[in-house]
Amino acid sequence: MVTSASANVAKPRAICVFCGSSAGRDPVYVRVARQMGELLAHRRIRLVYGGGGIGLMGAIAKAAMAAGGEVIGVIPHALRAKELAYHKLTELHVVDTMHQRKQMMAELSDGFIAMPGGFGTFEEFCETITWAQLGLHNKPCGMLNVNGYYDRMIAMFDHAVQDHFVQPGHRQMIIADFDPARLLDAMAAYQGPPLEQWLTRDAT
Repeated sequence: MVTSASANVAKPRAICVFCGSSAGRDPVYVRVARQMGELLAHRRIRLVYGGGGIGLMGAIAKAAMAAGGEVIGVIPHALRAKELAYHKLTELHVVDTMHQRKQMMAELSDGFIAMPGGFGTFEEFCETITWAQLGLHNKPCGMLNVNGYYDRMIAMFDHAVQDHFVQPGHRQMIIADFDPARLLDAMAAYQGPPLEQWLTRDAT
């Protein structure tokens, strides 16, 4: 469980990035991951991520470190070999379980970004949004929609609103942009909506 929400959130000093251990099919994914890593370093925003050294995880971490940034990795013992844990970081935490990984990443971060990735990235981001919906945190949650990667997922979120499974105020908590700098700007300006009641009376 993350810390309880406050009225507003200050400009993020540390951002957790969820992304794939694969590089993806299109070289644009790695290129934008490196760009995001450099931007975080230049803006003095600490990168918190899953600790891997391959795919987009490795690309963003290596770019941030090369640009003089701070990078904190969190990886479970079971994934050290699969994701090839990257040891040339500011800090690398090795934990026992995936739950501990997500908990530590959340506690170390002032905001969250989903870059392209697979099921793990989807799950991590949606859990973070669910925590915000429940009022467990009020940190900005962004989607870096590289190459339209998240178009269909964003459309699904809108569909859930239309069919009354997601409230419009909760949908508005998700900040999406294809441009890394604009996404960081929007997250810095983010103020979460008042969420006194997260379920409607007729919800089942």
